[in-house]
Order: sequence, then C-alpha cells, then structure tokens
Amino acid sequence: MPTAADILIETLMDWQVEVIFGLPGDGINGIMEALRTRQGRIRFIQVRHEESAAFMACAYAKWTGKLGVCLATSGPGGAHLLAGLYDAKLDQAPVLAITGTQYHDLIETYTQQDVDLTRVFNDVTVFNGHVTDAAHVENLASLACRSALSKHGVAHLAIANDTQEQALGEAKRSKRNRPGHVPNRWFEGRRIPAEAELESAAQLLNGCNKVAILAGRGALGARAELERTAELLGAPVVKALLGKAVLPDDHPLTTGGIGLLGTLPSQTVMERCEALLIIGSTFPYIEYYPQPGQARGVQIDRDGERIGLRYPVEVGLVGDAAETLRLLNARLVQKQDRTFLKQAQIEMARWRDMLASAESEAQVPLKPQMVARAFGRHIPDGAVIASDSGQNTELAARHVDLREGHAFGVSGALASMACGLPYAIAAGIAFPGRPVCAIVGDGGFAMQLGEFSTAVRYNIPLKVLVSRTICSTRSAGCR
Repeated sequence: MPTAADILIETLMDWQVEVIFGLPGDGINGIMEALRTRQGRIRFIQVRHEESAAFMACAYAKWTGKLGVCLATSGPGGAHLLAGLYDAKLDQAPVLAITGTQYHDLIETYTQQDVDLTRVFNDVTVFNGHVTDAAHVENLASLACRSALSKHGVAHLAIANDTQEQALGEAKRSKRNRPGHVPNRWFEGRRIPAEAELESAAQLLNGCNKVAILAGRGALGARAELERTAELLGAPVVKALLGKAVLPDDHPLTTGGIGLLGTLPSQTVMERCEALLIIGSTFPYIEYYPQPGQARGVQIDRDGERIGLRYPVEVGLVGDAAETLRLLNARLVQKQDRTFLKQAQIEMARWRDMLASAESEAQVPLKPQMVARAFGRHIPDGAVIASDSGQNTELAARHVDLREGHAFGVSGALASMACGLPYAIAAGIAFPGRPVCAIVGDGGFAMQLGEFSTAVRYNIPLKVLVSRTICSTRSAGCR
C-alpha cells in the first residue's frame, strides 16, 4: 500500500517533474524515502543550504519553462527557502516548494521546530496548502502544480512527517473524494489579443515615426517575430536585463540594456521616441521610461494585470509575445524613414568604441571591466551565463556580449545576492553538456560558497569569474 509520500512523488512524476532540489532532514524522512526508491526515475539534487535549493528551483523554471521544485525540512529548513521563493514570485517563475512539519497532532503546541510554514509562505505563494492525510495528497499536489504553472508563481505544500508515512489504506477518505478524480496534467490554450486591440496597436505604431521597443524576458521565445517588428517599424530594441538574450548584444537592431546597467544610446532612444512598444517587460525603474505624455504606448504581456504597470500605454495586447507579434506584424506598414534607427546605430557604435577603450586599459590592480570582457570573449558558443546581484551584475550586463545561442539569467526584480552560483548549478542540471559560466561578486559567492561542492558532486563544468568589490573606496578590482 503506497504511503502519502509515495503518492506525492508519483503525482509529481505524472506532472513531468524530473528534478527536485533540496536538503534532507528528519521532517521529510518519508519523502526522502519515496525519492530514494524512485531515484532511477526522478533526481534529487542535494544542496548545502535550503536557500540555494529555492534559487535553483527558480532558475531551473526560468531556464527550461518547466516546473521547478524544491524540498526542505520543517521549521528553519523551510524558512530558509524564502529568498529563492520571492525571486520566483517577483520574476513569475513556476515553482513548487514542499516542506515538512512536525507530527500532525503536535502542531501549534510549541514543539520542536513548530513553525507554521503555511502562514509564513502566505505572501509569497499563489497556492498554499497543508496535506491532511494520504487520501488528500494527490488532490492537493495536483492543484499545487497546476496553480504554479497556470499563474506563473509559487505553490507550497506542507505535510507532517508522520502523515508522509501514512499508508493510503489508513486514511479516512470522504465519500465525495473519489480516487483518481483529478487529471495530473496541465492544460494551456492559445493566448491572443482581441482583433480590435490589434488594429488599434497597428494604427498607433504606423502613425508614429520614431518608435522604440523595450523587450524583456517575456520576449525570449519570440526572437524572429521581434526582429521582424523592429525591421518594419525601423525601431531600435532596448533590452531589459532579463531580456538580455532576446537578441545578441552586437545585433544591429539593439542598443543594449536600459537603466543603471544599460547604455547611453538606449537612454537617448527613450528620451527621443514618439511611441514605445513594450514586449514582455515590467522593467521597474520608471525614471528611465519616456516622460508621460512624450510618447504613445503599446504593451504586450501574457498577464493583463501587468499592462500599464510602468507606463501609461494606450493599447494593451494580452497574449503570448510570439503569437501576438505575428498577428501585429501582419498589420504593420514598412517605414521608409529609417533615420531614428540609423542614428541609434551610430550612437551605439560610438558607445561600443568607448567601452572597448575602457576595457583595454591595463592597470594595477586589474580593472574588472577588462577582466569581464576577456572572460566574455572566452565563453563558448551555446553557453548558459548566470550573474549574481551587485556590482558584478553591471560587469555582466555591459561588458559581456551575449552571442546567438547564449542564455542569461539573474535574480531580476528581487535582485538578491547569492543567486549566481545556484543559478549556474541549476543550468548545469537542466542542460547536461552545455557550458555553464557565472559572474559573481565575492560577497554573494561567499554566502553560498558551499554550493561549489554541489557543482563538483554533480560534475557540472562550471566556470566562475569572481569580482572583488572594495566598498569603502567605492571601487572594485579583480584578482
């Protein structure tokens, strides 16, 4: 007779979960045993700190588009997941967190590690449930997976350590809880905007001469469509950091990043444009957008709640980026005047020359810009690149050029330190055989230094550039 933990892991496998990141503890012994007996069908990646497990689950979801799963024991083990889970929440990554609790009949009695993690996780989750018995687990686990994937957020399941070991035959199933009444699969339909909104967007964009595009992570799967849009509109593409890989950094249609980690040509484009098309981005620094009233706006996002979040757009297109751009492109008219784009390209060439000059200055100690550029030149084709948060992020954003086939990831809206190494390890787990590189600061690296042994344990071919930041002098050097 299967136990509640057996049913939980079997349900996750039905949902095509292949990897779980976590750290064992006596509050999850039943789940660990269920994983041990299925180790040929589902992998458990043992980390050195639960925070890393959550960061890895978040990164895995970002890298693959699949559900990321992390596992932690009761009390402090589960609490340690929070930073990585907030990373997933703010960057809309589908993640399932599973935590143990103490014995079901001792909860809320001040027993050992008696922390109500469902209350702790209430703000970070789109679904938050406590498994009551073995007859309850499949229903709840299935809904948790469906919620995380459908709402692009964090789901949480808590299950007491004795409940994990309860056999299904020992559970008292209600007459309404019929076995097998939930399908363990996710249903996703085609998301396209209304025809009237598409026509309005096309009319607006066709009627403006100086159009700029701001592309974020939501545009990553729409490169061909984005290129076509930019060509039709004669529009330079400004990239939010999470959208750094949407076009290669040396692509003639892009002016690179925006904001503190961006380029002067990108800011000039924002200051001069007459219309702004935002694709899959809610870049948070509003001061770098055009001034309200300066430019008309169109925004594409799969989540209607996020349209108009940063800029007062006139038209919102709720739909997937690639499909929506294909429909929009069919309504756009090729602009004959390419002056706005050509001027941006001239300014971008000057900017790259300026960077090249700064990156070639040999000084003692070595300037990090020079080291980052050299590191970037040696990154192999097809590599996955992760960055941490801090001054090292600027090195990755400005001084490492992504080429076609590269992927890039970082803690975006949360901007948490200590994410870089876990992100890189998750990439190695997600894409066996692909080169993996990380650019981190000494502070973030030290926070999760133990995970270097995780990379060694799982034979991840990891290349790490560590930047030493000297905060007292507001400068940085590399060693």
